[in-house]
Amino acid sequence: MNEPTPFAALMQLINGYQVSQAIHVAATLGIADLLRGGSRSSEELAEATQTDPRTLYRVLRALATVGVFREDDGQRFALTPMGECLCSDAGESAGPWAAFVGRPYYWNAWGELLHSVRTGENAFRHLHGTDVWRYRAAHAEEGVIFDRALTAISHGVGKAVAERCDFRAARCLIDVGGGQGAFLARILASHPEARGILFDQPHVVARAEGVLREAGVTDRCEVVGGDFFQSVPRGGDVYLMKAVLHDWYDPEATDILRVCRRAMDGSARLMVVEAVIAPPNEGRVAKFADLNMLVVPGGQERTREEFARLFETAGFRLERVIETGTRMSVIEGTPI
Repeated sequence: MNEPTPFAALMQLINGYQVSQAIHVAATLGIADLLRGGSRSSEELAEATQTDPRTLYRVLRALATVGVFREDDGQRFALTPMGECLCSDAGESAGPWAAFVGRPYYWNAWGELLHSVRTGENAFRHLHGTDVWRYRAAHAEEGVIFDRALTAISHGVGKAVAERCDFRAARCLIDVGGGQGAFLARILASHPEARGILFDQPHVVARAEGVLREAGVTDRCEVVGGDFFQSVPRGGDVYLMKAVLHDWYDPEATDILRVCRRAMDGSARLMVVEAVIAPPNEGRVAKFADLNMLVVPGGQERTREEFARLFETAGFRLERVIETGTRMSVIEGTPI
């Protein structure tokens, strides 16, 4: 097969939103789960999802061209290895994330990227008149969908961090801004000698019980609600923060780190789990994730050098960056 011309390749990128939204529809309808037992016709899938048969077929046949599903004779569809990643019981399920990113309140904020570029302002706040955190707090359904998406992607990252980082000497792991606990639960499950403290806003950790129970770590994990701009639990050997600092620009991120530093003794470790911006012309995922931070939460991804400066300002020394084999790395620091 011939390589696409530069024009054709560019057009594929320009029209990438079409694929994203089609996958969002399939994930929201649970098509992959319906195909778990074998191929089904678009008519059967439409009946199961209460959708228009002809329109659903048009979406599924388009997704079959990019490998999400396979179309067989008689307008029947089956799972591909890629499509299996949308299943709710997949080891690493992309379905909850796909269901989240197409939500109108989030999707429409990306339409205001040009406003952010022209003004430097956060696109989400410009569109909705509030930040994304207050918006979700006021719209409970959106908060649930977002939490489900983060929980799904946290499993794979937690597994990778548990395998690549040494927690054997840690008695207490404190996950600051840990959401519903999927990340911390995965690490605790791999280190049965350790206990954990899950710390996040009260309305967030209120939904953590099921996640911790499913992982079998409820008896070793305390759940604490609070505000990490004010205080965090004391006494941890390791303070974890996954995908927290990138939600904030340097002044706020520094404040969060300083609060953690006050809670830590000199032997504790800080482990920040985030994407690290690569050198020029490399690292597509992190650099587009950085645009997402500009558009929605209002934060930024950082280079190793930027993390080092941030750590030093807050009272930490950056010791090393550990690659995890995922889009996230572990940026490890110690108090100074």
